[in-house]
Amino acid sequence: MLFVVTTINYADRSTLSIAGDTMQKDLGISSGELGLLFSAFSWSYLIAQIPGGWLLDRFGSKKVYGIAIFLWSVFTMAQGAIGFFAGAAVVLLFILRFVVGFAEAPSFPGNSRIVAAWFPTKERGFASALFNSAQYFATVAFAPLMGWLVTALGWEHVFTVIGGVGVVLAVIWTRVIHPPRSHPKMTGAELDYIGAGGALIDMDSSAAESERDGGVRHLKTLLTNRNMLGIFIGQYFINTITWFFLTWFPVYLVQERGMSILEAGFVASLPALCGFTGGVLGGFLSDLLARRGVPLTVARKIPIITGLLLSTTIMICNYVTASWLVVLIMSIAFFGKGLGALGWAVIGDVAPKQIAGLAGGVFNAFGAVAGIVTPLVVGYLIDATGSFDLALAFVSVCAALAVVSYAVIVKDIRRLDLDELVPPDAPRGSRTV
Repeated sequence: MLFVVTTINYADRSTLSIAGDTMQKDLGISSGELGLLFSAFSWSYLIAQIPGGWLLDRFGSKKVYGIAIFLWSVFTMAQGAIGFFAGAAVVLLFILRFVVGFAEAPSFPGNSRIVAAWFPTKERGFASALFNSAQYFATVAFAPLMGWLVTALGWEHVFTVIGGVGVVLAVIWTRVIHPPRSHPKMTGAELDYIGAGGALIDMDSSAAESERDGGVRHLKTLLTNRNMLGIFIGQYFINTITWFFLTWFPVYLVQERGMSILEAGFVASLPALCGFTGGVLGGFLSDLLARRGVPLTVARKIPIITGLLLSTTIMICNYVTASWLVVLIMSIAFFGKGLGALGWAVIGDVAPKQIAGLAGGVFNAFGAVAGIVTPLVVGYLIDATGSFDLALAFVSVCAALAVVSYAVIVKDIRRLDLDELVPPDAPRGSRTV
């Protein structure tokens, strides 16, 4: 269910990138304005991360996440009506993308909390990689469909169709998702097994209500812990790669490589398929290493660092002309990004259980900053230079800096104890590093 919902989540985010070129022509939107619209989602997504994490800790994943799915789907459908307000299209579209970002804020922290509650440590890497890989599968599954919708029915239907699917999923969510202890089909043996393996089975149960502490006073504690800060910074640089593919990559194929909208929709699915494969493989390999006795720190870092080094190859596209070779290089780079995108597994491994939602919110907030910066920087570089060369170099450097974050800043990957970070007799808001 997390995989399916996250697939729709990312399909919602990429609707504008598929429809963007046609909308530019129909509504008179410049590249700079399109870059601003691409970033609108991430402004609110960033602002709402910490409140969203607090809500998850306070009210539980099922309720908060379910409401979020319904809201972001309705706001996505509303974007299909922008054509009726051509004079104010940019402003209204910015507002709608902005509120979609607010609604989607609890999604990935919610995913992380649910996986932490349901999966033992040595199975968590693959589970986290599976829901995280949905961002690539969304392009594989929906980019061709959305390209066809633009060509056959008009760009408006990209928003109405994808948003409508999300509304249906919001209803299904209420029937499928439960905390482990209250799931109607849970057996005692399974509950004992996942609990003994490190699953936080009482995270959202009434039995754990007195232990949950989503107070934002712990924000400083998270930001001043070396490991957490390294993981947060790494997520910023990894998400730079993600947001280039989600926003400007289809535009790159059309404007720089001369493809049609329909061709771009299909071609964009190839690197995404490689990203999906790399994402699933990265989680599988990490858990396999952990089960074979490799220390968790090493088991997580090997695919992360290896994959992100592969992502730096994206800059080679500046030096080739054959379209098939560009697609191959992009596919290798996105495969590497998928292989190395184990940040959510790491957060599930290290976040203090009382503030797992808050930790996930901060982690995702750093990624959301990349969602703001990347579309704006790429749009500015294109306007300033007339090509994507510096944009691809920018993405490549960010991949290299993500390697530095995990190789140098992040040390041991282990569950942090909130009582160790904040001594019981310390004043509120104090911390130890």
